[in-house]
Amino acid sequence: MSEKLVIALDGPAASGKGTLGRALSDKMGLAYFDTGKLYRAVGMRMIDTDRDFDNENDVLTATDWLVEHFTPELLQDARLKSDEAGVGASKSGKYGAMRSKLLELQRDFAKNPQNYLDEQTASGLNGVLLDGRDIGTVVCPDADVKLFVTADIEKRAERRLKELQNNGVEVTYSDILADMKARDARDASREAAPMLAADDAVVVDTSDMTPADALARSLEIIADKAGITIE
Repeated sequence: MSEKLVIALDGPAASGKGTLGRALSDKMGLAYFDTGKLYRAVGMRMIDTDRDFDNENDVLTATDWLVEHFTPELLQDARLKSDEAGVGASKSGKYGAMRSKLLELQRDFAKNPQNYLDEQTASGLNGVLLDGRDIGTVVCPDADVKLFVTADIEKRAERRLKELQNNGVEVTYSDILADMKARDARDASREAAPMLAADDAVVVDTSDMTPADALARSLEIIADKAGITIE
């Protein structure tokens, strides 16, 4: 195991991955990086500048802008939680050159999280957790523990519907389900870093789990794989 624990957390949208990642990071004292927000930020940059998602040069220009201007605060934009940003991320992420530009940033966070956090937060870290779709396969293939979080697509669509309705967004279940199926297909079939579980990842199916159940199960897996005791 590395000096500082590195956990890779992958899986599709609305699988419970984000909730689980934040809970694990809080419990274990890990720096948490939702790498999906990088792709969402590129998607929003494309939308804000009225660029064409089918034009690779437009996508690369938006990506270069993000890398050049990146700060953790950029990822706090509330719009990054929208379905619009999610679709933009999926459409942008099909280009290998775009993903390569973001790869270095993600790997640097995994190795040097203190460079992206305030001094007080960085001083007590026990490691890092990166949340994404290709962390265990591409970004951190040597991660100490790899989890692939998933759930039945109908359950995922129900969760997303509830989340959006709670935020005052008018949307139908059928539209969310159709969008989710389309995004899953894009993410799983793209040539560059498709979304799939690493060979050595442990699958956590949250379809019938509460967030507390998923946390407890994941802590068991991490303790076993990393050979550590978690209080």
